[in-house]
Amino acid sequence: MYDNGLMIGHFEPLHLGQMRSILEAAGQAKTLHIVIMTHPSPHPDFTITLQDKARWLQMACADLPFIHIHTTDEIELPLHEHLYDSNDSSENVRIDVATSNVKLQRLIKALALPAETALFMAENHPLTQSDLQEQLILQVVTTTLQPEFDSYAIAREPVAHWSAIHPEARANYTKTVAIVGGESSGKTTLVHKLANYYGASFALEMGRLYVGTDLGGSEVGLQYSDYGPICLDHAQAIRDAKANATAPVTIVDTDFVTTQAFCEEYEGRTHPFVAACVDEFRLDHTIMLDNNTPWVDDGMRSLGTPEARGRFEQRLLDIFARHDIAPHMIDQPDYDARYQQALQFIDQHIYGKTL
Repeated sequence: MYDNGLMIGHFEPLHLGQMRSILEAAGQAKTLHIVIMTHPSPHPDFTITLQDKARWLQMACADLPFIHIHTTDEIELPLHEHLYDSNDSSENVRIDVATSNVKLQRLIKALALPAETALFMAENHPLTQSDLQEQLILQVVTTTLQPEFDSYAIAREPVAHWSAIHPEARANYTKTVAIVGGESSGKTTLVHKLANYYGASFALEMGRLYVGTDLGGSEVGLQYSDYGPICLDHAQAIRDAKANATAPVTIVDTDFVTTQAFCEEYEGRTHPFVAACVDEFRLDHTIMLDNNTPWVDDGMRSLGTPEARGRFEQRLLDIFARHDIAPHMIDQPDYDARYQQALQFIDQHIYGKTL
């Protein structure tokens, strides 16, 4: 048992293989320090910060007080970032031991670590070669390989390796798809169909729930001051759905633009807080359903005439343009055709499937 251990990595994304290595190292050190580095080749489809990665590890290790998380974008070790190609063997990794020792020394000083600290690395890491180990200022201790988890493949194609991503990291790797449209356009039915098809988490329309929980089941009491709370509820619902993401896609029933459109329709003015939510809680993709399906009165709808439906649809388009959002339009009046078009969009834009 070592008094202090040190692990260094990119953790982008944090995956189950890395956690198993962390747990193995933690079993051999009374205190384990984990230093998170900036990834040298971040995935272009996901914006991941050092703070995101720190949060993943902090949450994953919240009940393991002997594990301490640190971030740095200045002090690095050359942990595979100089591979010419991810399929190359380890001998193609260029290791500068002198530079590594300088950076290790800076880490030791910054973290106030004793000289006897153990540096934990996977047993196939280039620095574990005996001739290199002897030159390092810290003792190297190897952790067992996790061959079923390929860090390079997971980083390169996180969607294809969804099940390997640690649950705490999945919120940053799921993409939100909002289903919007006018009343009786089939939004909620499509949301549930898509959620079932992909096994995805989803956020329900909060306006309708708010009417039931805060207004007694009728919109007769709805007023301007209600639109802010509706947006806050919706933002939390989306956050919860992403935090519990079960797939690379998370489905959202309506969006903040729709809430703004109803506010303008019923209150005759734009709500600045709702406008701020449109920009602050940006969704990744928006599918807009044309208002060309049969109108069904469910007791809570009031925009059923062709004129009202057309007006509301144009209002949605105007607000989208106001916020530089380009929704993907689905104009098939047949419900199954709409479903198939939505599947094609998600398969292409999130799962990377070619049509």
